[in-house]
Amino acid sequence: VQLQASGGGLVQAGGSLRLSCAASGSTIPINIMGWYRQAPGKQRELVANINGSGNTNYADSVKGRFTISRDNAKNTVSLQMNSLSPEDTAVYYCWGWNWRGDFWGQGTQVTVSS
Repeated sequence: VQLQASGGGLVQAGGSLRLSCAASGSTIPINIMGWYRQAPGKQRELVANINGSGNTNYADSVKGRFTISRDNAKNTVSLQMNSLSPEDTAVYYCWGWNWRGDFWGQGTQVTVSS
């Protein structure tokens, strides 16, 4: 399974970005898809995930600001990030899971300037 992420960049505090990720190469559904992030000197942490039924889970730090969505037919997951702050600066990784295990995409850098 390959996960291809896009949409990172540089934005000012208070701005918005949208990350997208497309999965390919899987013959079975990817049950859960989501996003993790890793800031310099910190551990990778969950940002949000979503299952095939649309049930979502968010880190407390992004609740109310970020929205995750997916298109099961296209095997894509997106993350709409609003009201960004410098604390959101990190490399964001697309992630997927099914019974075969975890799948990771390449990271995409999100930088929020103050």
